[in-house]
Amino acid sequence: MKFIDEVIIHVASGKGGDGRVSFRQEKFIPRGGPDGGDGGAGGAVVFIADGHRNTLIDYRRKRHWRASDGRPGDIKQMYGAKGADCVCYVPIGTLIHDAATGELLADLDAEGARYEIAGGRGGLGNMHFRSSTNRTPRRSTPGKPGVEKELRLELKLLADVGLLGFPNAGKSTFLARVSAARPKIADYPFTTLTPQLGVVERGDLQTFVLADIPGLVEGAAEGAGLGIEFLKHLERCGCYVHLVSPEDEPLDPVRRYEVLREELAAYGAGLEERPEVVVLSKADILAPGERERLVEALQAASGGGPVFVASGVTGEGVPRVLDAVWAVLEAQRAEGVKFTPVVREADPFDDEDVFDDEDLFDDELVDEE
Repeated sequence: MKFIDEVIIHVASGKGGDGRVSFRQEKFIPRGGPDGGDGGAGGAVVFIADGHRNTLIDYRRKRHWRASDGRPGDIKQMYGAKGADCVCYVPIGTLIHDAATGELLADLDAEGARYEIAGGRGGLGNMHFRSSTNRTPRRSTPGKPGVEKELRLELKLLADVGLLGFPNAGKSTFLARVSAARPKIADYPFTTLTPQLGVVERGDLQTFVLADIPGLVEGAAEGAGLGIEFLKHLERCGCYVHLVSPEDEPLDPVRRYEVLREELAAYGAGLEERPEVVVLSKADILAPGERERLVEALQAASGGGPVFVASGVTGEGVPRVLDAVWAVLEAQRAEGVKFTPVVREADPFDDEDVFDDEDLFDDELVDEE
């Protein structure tokens, strides 16, 4: 399935049903009085976060989503039926923006999280307008119109840990080693073209979600490689596993590490300030003497922090990397640290006026002729 993480759609909630003007007409009940019922409310457009979905492709294929209108009121004070809701299931981590203003309307960051655009209220039947001076009111109110909006849906993956590295750094192999994910693995760069998620289990109740972020090269923050398209998926991550391959092409290992740190800073959103676990990958191909030299060089470049040596192929050093990651996550969870995505300005475009949901009794009365 194609990975789609941003779409613009048009949604419309249902119009409320009109109120009814009618009078009770039964044998042996003279002057039965008004009995026109109220109209039903229009259907709502409801967005629900669903953990079984990981792409917005359904909304690329279908751009218009509309709820049903409410039914008008009926005789004998019967209410009109409510319009059917339009339910839209989206992946966890979906942001809903007003496409015209750029305002963030909802962040569906948990299973079952909901955002609702209510339908129009139903109009009042003439049974509400009876008084001591008006026994036979011939008035009702129309149903409220629904709300129409252009929405921009943006998916920012909900992962605890981001897996960083230049193309061909061994990220897919590492992800396959530590989780049940089965990403494509090959000996050429840009094998992975979309973010891949895997659940890492370290024992009872010790699990976290690891995201392989593809396409990071020099200039990614300005659009090089796969560019900013996937950098945004790092915004929710609490820490990073930064894999550095020992090969000298296209850049030497230390420079590759520095370049990706510069790209995180250029992107913004505080990505460069997140904790990271630096890993010298592909330990199975390291020549004798190279391991110590590269570890010392990476320690100097990263400010003196620990540098782990691991191999996704043989599993060497992988448990130590996971222990370090879990220690960071456990500390963040104990402190209640939570990273929220940054709302960035989108290109504005024209939008139709949005209907206001005024007070129920502010409607203009409709006189029956």
